[in-house]
Amino acid sequence: MCGSMMTLRSSRVAALLLLSAHLLQASALPAASSYEFTAYRMQQYNLQQDKRGCRGAIVVAEARSADDTTLTRRCVIMKLPDFTAERYLEAKRQNAAAVLILLPQNISTVPEDVIQGFMVSESEALKKETLMPVYVVHEDEQLLCMYAEVKLAAATKSASILVRVLRSMVTATAFQILVSNNSPIKAITDNSIITLEGVLPGVGEDPPTIVITAHYDSSGLAPWLAYGADSNGSGVTVLLELARLFQRLYSDPRNKAPYHLLFSLTGGGKYNFLGTKRWLEENMDHAESSLLHDNVAFVLCLDTLGSGDELFLHVSRPPKPGTPQYGFIQQLEEVISSRFPWVRFGTVHKKINLQESTVAWEHERYGMKHIPGFTLSHLEDPRSERRGSILDTMSQVDIRKLKRNTVIIAESLARYMYNLSDKGSPKEIQVFKGSLDILDSRLSALMNMLTSVPRATQLMDKEPQQTLLINSLEQEFKRYLQQVHRHAFRQDRKDPDVTFFDQMKQPMMMYRVKPAAFDLFLGGCIAGYLGVVYYAIQNFGSLYTKLKGTVKSKQQ
Repeated sequence: MCGSMMTLRSSRVAALLLLSAHLLQASALPAASSYEFTAYRMQQYNLQQDKRGCRGAIVVAEARSADDTTLTRRCVIMKLPDFTAERYLEAKRQNAAAVLILLPQNISTVPEDVIQGFMVSESEALKKETLMPVYVVHEDEQLLCMYAEVKLAAATKSASILVRVLRSMVTATAFQILVSNNSPIKAITDNSIITLEGVLPGVGEDPPTIVITAHYDSSGLAPWLAYGADSNGSGVTVLLELARLFQRLYSDPRNKAPYHLLFSLTGGGKYNFLGTKRWLEENMDHAESSLLHDNVAFVLCLDTLGSGDELFLHVSRPPKPGTPQYGFIQQLEEVISSRFPWVRFGTVHKKINLQESTVAWEHERYGMKHIPGFTLSHLEDPRSERRGSILDTMSQVDIRKLKRNTVIIAESLARYMYNLSDKGSPKEIQVFKGSLDILDSRLSALMNMLTSVPRATQLMDKEPQQTLLINSLEQEFKRYLQQVHRHAFRQDRKDPDVTFFDQMKQPMMMYRVKPAAFDLFLGGCIAGYLGVVYYAIQNFGSLYTKLKGTVKSKQQ
């Protein structure tokens, strides 16, 4: 009887040990579990002899948090607040295998200080080249789970050695990040930069020309994520609205001003305004008949106008009294002081330095051809990180301020072109009202169209959606302007001004595996369990006698 009871108890203990081992094995994540997602590589380009961006693409590395002290040959996972210039440089110093940045699905929920800090770090990262692959991905549940676990793993390194070893052996999960495209990165040699132009002819014989221009392309850490809302979707939106407003005025011959209005949308603005450079070369050096050969009053460049309560007019040299530029600035000051006194307006003077390899603003390209011009922007510093960021989305644009700036520019142009001040018109007069009113809904629709696809220069003549956008902009020109032309400037393959590279969008894999220490630990548990069972069977008699004596002593 007692023997059978002891056998039953041994069976229960053995079953319990087997169940424990099974549960331990079940708690481990499948070693072959994986998750595939799309990652966007940091842009890579050569601007003449200046090499910038990320020159690596392949990643085969274990994921680590930016808080981890050991990053060598690891893929460093960062959220927006983690991506600082200091941490990025530390990853480079330690020869990290890669950096993977998690981008929130909704940028509007990110605090402004985090956005500003990321933009600064992003700008610093793009100034130099790196062999370390840098990727950006959109956050999702799987990636956030990985981030939380590697963050926890880094935090537990402050615990005792015993706790860290046990956690590593039993509970830790390793994440392997993989980009396995073995194709070499290739230069893109057949890029073309597209420029659109259209005209509203003025009245009179050989009237002077006012050029209104904006660049439409965007830039940022990753080309496929560069939507460029403020820079320069806002400038394009203002230009298209000005084309509509003045077309309505010019549609009545009695309302035509003694000025040609030449509108242009240029590409390559983020890369030394190459589209403007090529367009000017074609018009000034090769075209037999061009409005730029005639009397140009001034060129007004529109850049980053979707935010802020400041407006700065950037000039290469201060305009002299009596010149058209000086007269237009006077009208700007009158409109702002009379209707928008809270807006800070100022003129920023920066000479063109021909020794520099890049220009700061688009009007400098015209200045090199001795055509007077200036750039209007809410940014005072041309080096502002806001001019090229993947966080420049619609959340960075205030439609009310965009409308206000459109009103300021439109009214100032009208006052100058129709000479309203000299005719005794009051400062508060509104030209664009009633049927000529500027509508929030139209500005919003234009901004949504422009930010619906990334507008990086690398993509504009390559991808179907970007081609559709260019076609839509051309249709807007044809709707309001005359003599609309589309120019596609192909680069010299042997000596291109800018060279882009492929593999900007890659499939990335995340493998979730247990470390090798876990297999050793589990094997040890099983070996220990079998040893206990073997010992119990071999020494069953003595164990039974001892257990029986213990039970009798407790009963007494």
